[in-house]
Amino acid sequence: MPSTRRSRIARSFVAATLATALAACAVAPPRTDDPMQNFNRKMFKFNMFADKVAIRPVAKTYVRVTGPKGREHISDFFTNLRTPVTIVNEVLQGRPGPALDSTARFLINSTAGVLGFFDPATHLDVPQHTTDFGVTLAHWGVPEGPYLVLPFVGPTTLRDVWRLPVDSYFDPLGWYARDHDFKWHAEYLPSVFYLVTLRASALPLDSILDSSYDPYAFMRDAYRQHRLYEIYYGNPPMSAIEELQGTSPSQQNDQDIDQLLQQQQQYEKTHGVKENAAPAPASSSGKAAPAASSSINPPPPSSGA
Repeated sequence: MPSTRRSRIARSFVAATLATALAACAVAPPRTDDPMQNFNRKMFKFNMFADKVAIRPVAKTYVRVTGPKGREHISDFFTNLRTPVTIVNEVLQGRPGPALDSTARFLINSTAGVLGFFDPATHLDVPQHTTDFGVTLAHWGVPEGPYLVLPFVGPTTLRDVWRLPVDSYFDPLGWYARDHDFKWHAEYLPSVFYLVTLRASALPLDSILDSSYDPYAFMRDAYRQHRLYEIYYGNPPMSAIEELQGTSPSQQNDQDIDQLLQQQQQYEKTHGVKENAAPAPASSSGKAAPAASSSINPPPPSSGA
């Protein structure tokens, strides 16, 4: 995608993570949306180790050997190549307008844009959309389910995990891998290269995650906030945001930090969570700030826009 859009996505994600960081300054109520927290934390540690010793170094090498303009063209190519995934899901979501926009972008960039390495569709003011089967399931009313961390996949939910096989079926990268059988499974190299470009684009966010008090909780809550905005096409209602935080404004005034700390410690003791976060200072009012918590099952708007 063009660098401007990728920058907007990065800024949106950073905004969500910073909001989560502020919320994490208080002790969170017991989690009901993360019943597999003990398993998830182990997988998170594994993924962080794999990223440190293998994935991140490869991404940094990719950045060193390519210029910003070259990375932009490569990113545009992969984004255009995967546009069929967005088109199919927009049709399944009952959004004909965005589906036509995405189809037009795909045709323009695949031809005039030289297989997508350039992005003339943006200069023609053709809107760009990105969605997936996880958003489609949310649009159909499927509950989010528990939060999951999978090896080499990272954060997801029981609902979002289905986007992996379904979106792969409509992804040209998936077509290529299924239709070829090279030695050493080289048919997966284009997919691996695509993942490297994604990791490279996320390198600026590493410092935010590394400086967080509890990286696992930070990533969990940031992921769920990011997905909430995708489900509501960038404009979630306040009620959904409050539900994601697990509280309402009236409830916030009734929360006592000592009670929240006791509840959190009891929950972690019961569920065998070893990495307990120390309590952070309360706000100036003496009350705890809300932390993202309960599982959401928002009824996404039936929008044709």
